[in-house]
Amino acid sequence: MKKLGEECAVIGLNLIDGEAAGIAYNGLLTLQHRGQESAGIAIVRDGNIILEKGNGLVSEVFTKEKLPRLSPCTTAIGHTRYSTTGGGQTENAGPFLTEYLTGRIATSHNGNITNAVELRIMLENAGLRFKSTSDSEVVASLLAYRIIKEKDTIKGIEKALCELEGAFSLCIATAEGQLFAVRDSSGFRPLCLGINENGIMAASESCALDSCGFDFLRNVLPGEIVLIEKGKEKGSFFINADSKKKLGLCIFEFVYFARPDSVIDGLSVYQSRFNMGMILSGEHPSDADIVCGVPDSGLDAAIGYAYASGLPLINGFVKNRYIGRSFIYPNQDMRLSAVRLKLNPLKASVKGKRVVLVDDSIVRGTTIEKIVKSLKSAGAKEVHLRISSPPFKFTCSYGTDVSSRESLIANQMSMEEICAKIGADSLGYISLDGLLNACSCCSLPFCTVCFTGE
Repeated sequence: MKKLGEECAVIGLNLIDGEAAGIAYNGLLTLQHRGQESAGIAIVRDGNIILEKGNGLVSEVFTKEKLPRLSPCTTAIGHTRYSTTGGGQTENAGPFLTEYLTGRIATSHNGNITNAVELRIMLENAGLRFKSTSDSEVVASLLAYRIIKEKDTIKGIEKALCELEGAFSLCIATAEGQLFAVRDSSGFRPLCLGINENGIMAASESCALDSCGFDFLRNVLPGEIVLIEKGKEKGSFFINADSKKKLGLCIFEFVYFARPDSVIDGLSVYQSRFNMGMILSGEHPSDADIVCGVPDSGLDAAIGYAYASGLPLINGFVKNRYIGRSFIYPNQDMRLSAVRLKLNPLKASVKGKRVVLVDDSIVRGTTIEKIVKSLKSAGAKEVHLRISSPPFKFTCSYGTDVSSRESLIANQMSMEEICAKIGADSLGYISLDGLLNACSCCSLPFCTVCFTGE
């Protein structure tokens, strides 16, 4: 496990006219970093919902034969998946299409439902049958079940969402052409809205809005259900308006998950990582010659570290751009194989130098150990490792794929033991206060359970 895996990306489009499916495809390409296991698009046409999905990258799933089947349409939702609950079978790919007595809905889900087992048992006892092991199908089935019971789409959706516990950002499309954009009451996962002259787009990150020609409109608020119809926002209401749930955006969106060109809840992802590097330089200075970052996730913090320290920033690695982010691979052997192929030290840059190596996190420690060793074998005199997040010590129930504390090196070893194991000459993590200061311009507080256990 080189890095963390995060559940998914979601996209929703509701247009006055045009090709919503093609725009959804482009948006999913932009959000491919959030999940490379499977992809899918569901569209609404003539009161029907048509779904195409499969395992693989967006460009692999949507061939030149498949994508035209989804056009024309004005309402579409899309999904890319990294599995945390359920395996990698095609049945677990999103979106999920659910048929019921009076209609159809399609649902895309980013997050992790902590009471999915209990809800699944309740729905099975009510006569529902499931085709997958994904908690996303539980969400989709619960929505349909409550719509039937309430005999009203909006009331049914609101009732269902009140029963969900955990993390969920959703895009829901109805056969009538409505689009619902939903964020859980804590705001664990991001979701934003964009607008242009032709309609509205919802997406996990603002970079997808940019790439698809939509201007940022606003963030979906924690607990908000936004109704979009005929290319316009028709209104919004809230899940559990009286709920006292704590707000908590996952701080790893800024540390690692999100693309640098995204803005999440008012904070630039790039600026937050630059800030992390500057603060890290102050907390853990190093008597070194150069600074380099681990591509790609450590590069922005390395820029901040170099800026604050006055040390020159160099390119320390050549990256094979034809291999995806290695944490996406569900199998550990596949991850390690990808790591070996992905990064090669640039000997001309590091030979004979004392190197500050900046990365975003250490999860298990196996990959960073290989990277440190590769720098030394390329001639680096010293390697001083600096990490732009605090020690990752605790598991997460809200969509991060850490199965046990025993798999986390910082939970099992002291900092000195970690440093010795990975072969670095020194090791420094940013403090929790330092990380929070780096992200202080965000409009939401953060969930930091992975660092604190709270």
